[in-house]
Order: sequence, then C-alpha cells, then structure tokens
Amino acid sequence: MNLNDLRIIVDEREKKSGIPDLLRSVGINLEIKTLIIGDYIVKPETIIERKSLKDFFLSIFDGRLFNQCQKLKDHYQYPIILIEGNLSDMAKISENPFIFYGAISSILIDFRIPVTCTPDIYHTSKLLISMSSKHGVMNGTFLKKIRKPENLKLQQLALLCSLPGIGEKTAEKLLSRFGSPLDVLNASTVSLSKVDGLSSLRVKKIKKILNDHYHIYTKSLTKQGTLN
Repeated sequence: MNLNDLRIIVDEREKKSGIPDLLRSVGINLEIKTLIIGDYIVKPETIIERKSLKDFFLSIFDGRLFNQCQKLKDHYQYPIILIEGNLSDMAKISENPFIFYGAISSILIDFRIPVTCTPDIYHTSKLLISMSSKHGVMNGTFLKKIRKPENLKLQQLALLCSLPGIGEKTAEKLLSRFGSPLDVLNASTVSLSKVDGLSSLRVKKIKKILNDHYHIYTKSLTKQGTLN
C-alpha cells in the first residue's frame, strides 16, 4: 500500500514528541488538530492515547488516567492506550510495580481498553502506520464533534484539568478552596502549594504556563533514527 494514501489525525501537543515528523518523513498524510480526547486518530473509530512511561505513572497519581479512559470509551468504539518507554526503567519512577500493573489491570478489565507498549518513538510511529493501514484505506469522518459539557461545574473542572498535573480530584479541591476558576488562576504560588496533591514544583509549572508569553518555535529531531 502507498503510504501517501494513509491519513492520521494528530493532537497538536504531540508535535514536541517528534512522532509527527517521523510520520511525515515517510509520506503519511497528517492533520494536526486540537483533540479533546486522545492523541492519534488512525481510523474513524480508532483512537490512541499515547503516554510515556513517566507520564503514565503521573496520570495515575494525579487522577487523570481513569478519567481519560472513561472519555475514550464514551466517544470511540476502539480506544487504545499506548505506553512508550523501557519497562525496565519502572523502578526509577516507583518502587512499587503493582501501581503500574494495578492500573493496567483496571484499564483492561474495568474499561476493556487494549494496552500496548513500544520502546521509543520510532516503534510507536511504525505501530501507528500499521494500524492506519490495517484493512486498507478508509475515507470518512475521522474527527468527531465532541460536545463540551454544558453543566457549569463540569466546564469549570474541565478548564482546570487542562493544566499540567491537575486531575479531577485536585480540580475539585481547588474549586472548593478558592471558589472559582479565575480565583484559582489568580491564587499565589504559596496558596496553591497548600492544596493537598499540589507540590511546589507542579505549581511552578502551572504558573509558568500561565505567565509565559506565547511564541512559535520549530523543534527539530536530535535523535537519529529511521522508519525504514
């Protein structure tokens, strides 16, 4: 099959991973979009949520993981969780491997979402190409129109959950403490650090995102590799 005939929709936040550059280098047609759910849409009903090994653990700790799984399940028939990295590095992140395997068990059994692992971005790219080409080229609507929640509380939670390291539980704590999303965003670093589940490092990351001026940059791949 001609790779030029394949089409993948990519969340814009994935650009920094280097994977879109690799996919383009072999001729895959990419559409960069802001996806509310997932990272790669390879078929109209198949969406992939890619997580590095470290981010997978972080998403367990901050409560994002299972919330994401539920949204994937609600909106797509064939969601997939892809974990990227060397599983041997797990001990560097957590001393308890059952945190990892317990989460995997919940994804597989409770949500019935398949989980797959790849060692690096090159193998991830190959897997995405393979899934995109499975059963031939499919034309049609890939990007679903997912309605944002109309409920005011859900909208407030969703807004705060868009910040790094903020899961639904932490967002609820923030709203309970400060009252409104605007008050949360305007809160001082010291005040935010007093909220259970928010470390000073995480607060600094949030403040950096809120305060830094937006600028456009081009990221080039520094690691050499090939898909061929």
